[in-house]
Amino acid sequence: MWYTKPDTSFDWFFGMKKITPKANKINILAQKTGAKEITPAEPLFPALDIEKDTEQNGIGMGVLNDGTPYLNQRGLAAVCGVQNAHIGTISSQWNDPDEKPRIATVKSILRKMGVQYSAAHIEINHAGQTHYCYPADVCLAVLEYYAFEAGTNCQTEARDNFRVLAGSKLRDLIYSQVGYDPTGAKRFEKWHERIALNYQSAPKGHFSVFNESHTIIYELILAGAEINEKFIVDISIGQCWSKFWVENNFDEQYGERLTWPHRYPDSHPQSKSNPQEAWCYPVSALGIFREWLQNDYLEGGKFASYLKGKVNRGQLPPSVAQLAITTLVPPQIEGPK
Repeated sequence: MWYTKPDTSFDWFFGMKKITPKANKINILAQKTGAKEITPAEPLFPALDIEKDTEQNGIGMGVLNDGTPYLNQRGLAAVCGVQNAHIGTISSQWNDPDEKPRIATVKSILRKMGVQYSAAHIEINHAGQTHYCYPADVCLAVLEYYAFEAGTNCQTEARDNFRVLAGSKLRDLIYSQVGYDPTGAKRFEKWHERIALNYQSAPKGHFSVFNESHTIIYELILAGAEINEKFIVDISIGQCWSKFWVENNFDEQYGERLTWPHRYPDSHPQSKSNPQEAWCYPVSALGIFREWLQNDYLEGGKFASYLKGKVNRGQLPPSVAQLAITTLVPPQIEGPK
């Protein structure tokens, strides 16, 4: 599929002289998401980060971890054929009480797209640098302005580039160049590989922690976590549950646990030592395991501690950890006092 590797069909676009007059790079863009408000100071934005980025002939581009493709200020200026300061002025004047004609026109174009932004850009702090990210809708609206609506300030570069990038072409361009799959299907690949190898591995009458952890793994993937050979949450769950099992002497209550051969797919370095012994537990203990998983592991803080460790090691964005916790750990409702 077109998004699984860099698309060469846009290579000629990056070679166009008109797009790189004095600009240093295009850092980033945004997908069409329907009517919404965007303000850099809103609580939503600190949760955003850059998921993927690349640079083509000095044009930087990327996708935020919510799927938003973007261009940076210099990049948008390059596409429009104007100086960087002109794009900066659009941002700084976006919410002026005395709305300038240029701002009014750009906002009018956005309304026709069915979207509304309360700021022209999203400010993202990433890898020690501040990125001013202009969503794709804003980029196209500004590009259309300089192509057809700016009067004597209309730019030939803007008109030519608008014809190339109008509609979904700008999003497609960025997705293809950074190798981003907007459907999210590739995020599940390594997890599905493990399922295919292990979904029936536990012997009859027993359950495995891996198979009982699918909901947590699924929600982590949806939250944006990259579940791979370095992020195996069922190991954390298994270790904590094993300790709980031993401490409560559950072998006497439910029957002895057994070991079973767990296998990792070839995409995991752990596969070199396949098969690996993993504990499996009598199904008679399945109820108490699920209670423990919810009450102790998720709501008791073990899950949060595990994710915090991943964040501290730079293996997980803080926003993904917070979203996973919000999804899987419901807020506690205090009873009447």
